[in-house]
Amino acid sequence: MARARTRQTRTEARLDSPRGVRQGLSLFQSRDRFGRFTEAIARGMGTPWFLFGLSIFVIIWMVYNTVAPDGLRFDDAAIGFTALTLILSLQASYAAPLILLAQNRQDDRDRVQIEQDRQRAERNLNDTEYLAREVVALRLAMNDLASKDFIRAELRALLEELDKDDDRRG
Repeated sequence: MARARTRQTRTEARLDSPRGVRQGLSLFQSRDRFGRFTEAIARGMGTPWFLFGLSIFVIIWMVYNTVAPDGLRFDDAAIGFTALTLILSLQASYAAPLILLAQNRQDDRDRVQIEQDRQRAERNLNDTEYLAREVVALRLAMNDLASKDFIRAELRALLEELDKDDDRRG
């Protein structure tokens, strides 16, 4: 009995088990949620305010570590602000993949939108062709109908014929 429980807990933790059985980080449970997160980060990094804030941060860091007394400095200007370089490198190493993920999501959305536009254009073309055929059919049907002038001419001809018949009889 104990073996059966051990096997069951092992299978629940396996990677090939259904998602409902596995428990993971809530941020990564939904690809869409993580995608929205990466887009928000990429959108934030692409603003002038982010660049302005990052520039202010770097300037304050450099000024503090240049002007502050030696005992209070945490990053030395003499060795090229090593900690600042590491922080900026780390930020860049995370920013690039997040921006690429956001671009891939945008490409996917664009691809879906293009496909929907193509389908809509195809439906519009089919509708237009149908309506054009209907208009042609109506025009042809209108040509087959008798016009007022034709009916008047026929009635006059019948009246003249009747008048001739009356004249012959009478």
